[in-house]
Amino acid sequence: MKRWPMLAATACLSLGALGLGVFDAQAKPPVAQKKIEKAPVDPKAEAAFREQAKKLTSGTELDKVLALENKERGIKADPMPVVDDLTFLRRVYCDLVGRIPTNEEAAAFEADKNSAKRDEIIDRLIADDRFVDRWTVFYADMFRLRAQADGGGAALAWVHQAIADAMPHDEMSRRLITTNGKAGAAPEVAFVLGDNADPMILAGVTSQVFMGVRISCAQCHDHPFDVWTQENFYGFAAYFGKTQRIENQFTRTIYAKENERSTVLWPPEGKAKPDERKPMKPNFPFDSVAANETPEYIARLNALRAKQKAAKDALLAKAGAKDSGVDDLLADASENEQKAKGKKQDDAITKQAKQDAKDLNIKAGLYTTSEWRMQLADLVTSPRNRFFAKNLVNRAWSDLIGRGIVDPIDDFSDNNPPSHPKMLDYIADEFVASGYDLRSLVRLIVSSQVYQRAHVYGLAEQDQQDLEKSFLATPMRRMLSETLYDSIITAGHLFDVKHTPGKNMKTTWKLSQMVKPGTGRQGLALTAMKFEQKLAMNGPAMDKDEAAGLDLEKGIEIDFGKVLANAKKEESKVEVEEMRVMSKEEIEAERMRAQMQTQRRGVDYIDHYVKATFDDNPKFGSSLRMSSPAAPEHFLRVFGQTDREILGESRDHAPNMRQALMMLNGQLIHEASRVGEFEPMHAVLAEQKSLDGAIKLAYREILTREPTADEIREAKSIIAAQKDQFDGMADFRWILLNCNEFRFLP
Repeated sequence: MKRWPMLAATACLSLGALGLGVFDAQAKPPVAQKKIEKAPVDPKAEAAFREQAKKLTSGTELDKVLALENKERGIKADPMPVVDDLTFLRRVYCDLVGRIPTNEEAAAFEADKNSAKRDEIIDRLIADDRFVDRWTVFYADMFRLRAQADGGGAALAWVHQAIADAMPHDEMSRRLITTNGKAGAAPEVAFVLGDNADPMILAGVTSQVFMGVRISCAQCHDHPFDVWTQENFYGFAAYFGKTQRIENQFTRTIYAKENERSTVLWPPEGKAKPDERKPMKPNFPFDSVAANETPEYIARLNALRAKQKAAKDALLAKAGAKDSGVDDLLADASENEQKAKGKKQDDAITKQAKQDAKDLNIKAGLYTTSEWRMQLADLVTSPRNRFFAKNLVNRAWSDLIGRGIVDPIDDFSDNNPPSHPKMLDYIADEFVASGYDLRSLVRLIVSSQVYQRAHVYGLAEQDQQDLEKSFLATPMRRMLSETLYDSIITAGHLFDVKHTPGKNMKTTWKLSQMVKPGTGRQGLALTAMKFEQKLAMNGPAMDKDEAAGLDLEKGIEIDFGKVLANAKKEESKVEVEEMRVMSKEEIEAERMRAQMQTQRRGVDYIDHYVKATFDDNPKFGSSLRMSSPAAPEHFLRVFGQTDREILGESRDHAPNMRQALMMLNGQLIHEASRVGEFEPMHAVLAEQKSLDGAIKLAYREILTREPTADEIREAKSIIAAQKDQFDGMADFRWILLNCNEFRFLP
């Protein structure tokens, strides 16, 4: 079956409602470099503003704060209306669980007549396991976690588990900043090791990742456009001055530990004689809320955590009285949780207490902790540090809405003020008061009318941008590469096999090489090969699905649970890694490998082809569980996933030729387009013999909407171009999957 680009172009041009125009990245106008004066927050004025906002009648409290702030800014334009149910459903599924809804899910949502069904579906998706997978990608991008780096796979698994356990954002950040230990055994240490524990690099990374402040420019000189001085930077870097990356020469083990003396010296090299340079004293240069002030959001946080502590203390006291183990403690917590129906906050408190109970068996660390980094973590994650909460709020807002309140998202400065500072303050306050709960933050945003507004069409470019900057219309967003990948799988029913066994038998020839008799030292080669096979048999077996190869549209899936279990095993070892040496067998294997390499020069090989027949009935796994970042040529990277190496690098959603070729000719799209015997489309065509019904089903499964009469007529002409109706439907589905309407959020 051939699917030519011209076919797509012709059909899509005729289906104008599919939105097939080219979405070029729009250049942003230069931002005026205007210095603004810092002013202390007036709690009374802030409270008065919010009381005034509450009096408005439309939308959530967030919507009211935005509406009042836009009014104060003199913005008189009317907002775009809220989207219809199916459009909202597609958008919220993509954003919360990383795929489009199935037709069955869409039909169930349409049939629900409850006026609160949008809030209910939000709660249901936030509780879904795929929410954890989707937002692990968000954190992995933010923290620049790389599965291939030292301990990177364990770090990804740890973040995944932290989100599943509803670990507060401040606790997650604190552990990443402070943890020492062995890569993999202490998963959180990957953040420090990811930049080789270099104090200067870590200073810039910590400031930008956790607070959205670009202080790195002050490393070599005072910041030319901001308030940061070189001395500020060195004082901040000094918190990491004693941290050191160690690599064991025998075992190749990587770990982080603390030196006795700081390596960050002041004045900088070249500005003083070597004997005049002294260890720099750590200094936190960022403004914080004064210690003698207790804003309302901090009071609410304190009350929440006091309640959580009381619940945990009650569990501990009960455990002591009964002399019960952690399992009994958790069982009792589950019983108590069942009695607390309808009380969401109480449920969250119980869940946090259960997680604290799980941590009772924390083992003594094999590596010394860093007092300086502990101090830094407390300062960074303090509710008095406004940068910390605002940074995550701004990143989540940009991810869900399409542009940051501060844009770029990691450039909080006087020269780049927030477009809506009062709204940012409001959301940050609510985030802190919730106990830094990610789910509460996401729910607050997606429940609002701001998130649910329609796009704007037909206006001049500047007018459109003004509406989007005022959050009166939602900007056009392309799906994340992971969401696009999983949505293709969802639309094409590829999470499982969809063809009957034996329907797709294929024959391939595999090239192998055999040693030509009489050449080289064949006996040595065979002996070494058997020895290596023996070693491999004694090692951990690789699951079939783990050996996915280097397919440009497949990848190695990480079993997060298995990775964390292995990390715990490594953590429980009492051996001192520095003293461990290779076993005799490992040394002998290394000797044989080297000797074999030498002898290969005199060996001739004979090419031998082996015929293999297999059933090509593919299924695909979720990209949210793939080892990331993917290889540079992989689908995910082609559609914007970064290598997470460069600080501040954002995903590039600009279209390019590689993306077009992968969508037009890739195996994933080809298999998603084909009609399988196990999917509903086959029954509609073969049993019901309803072409109109099949076309409507294609639109609902791929675009989550009903087609118009014109679109049905055009679709019939495309399908009729093929003699076989199933081939014609495959061509039509291929066209829909290649439309911009599919890969851009509605």
